[in-house]
Amino acid sequence: MDFIIMSTRAIKFLKQKNIPFDVIRYTHEEKGAEFAARATGFALEKTVKTLVVDLGEGKCLLALLPGDKQLDLKGIARICSVKRAAMADTETAERLTGYLVGGISPFGVKQRLPVMIEESILQFERVLINAGQRGIMVLLLPQDIVKALDGKVSKIARV
Repeated sequence: MDFIIMSTRAIKFLKQKNIPFDVIRYTHEEKGAEFAARATGFALEKTVKTLVVDLGEGKCLLALLPGDKQLDLKGIARICSVKRAAMADTETAERLTGYLVGGISPFGVKQRLPVMIEESILQFERVLINAGQRGIMVLLLPQDIVKALDGKVSKIARV
């Protein structure tokens, strides 16, 4: 058994904030919440994905939502009072967060970004979210995500 745990910036960030969590490792073979959920045996709706959203004029934010939901970009634009919101390209997402796509965590990002959290995440006792490296996730209370990131909770998933 491999008991060595890589310490990522995300894990260090959570430790600094005194947020309790469990590390869940899996063999990363493909990007996406669906694969992570299957590989860990965790429910897709409780597997949180972190998306980098481009709001235009050099502004971006992190959007956290359940793996089984799609982001409502028009809704995000409305909430943020911008003309349009779009998914950031891979290069931008990796540059801003310091993480590779498929391993992006909202914790310990290189450039501090505002965070919006889909309200439905809060209904779960614990959720799984990326820990900043492909194949490493953390299991924690959704309220602790809000607290650690000072995130804004809103309805950001498409109906």
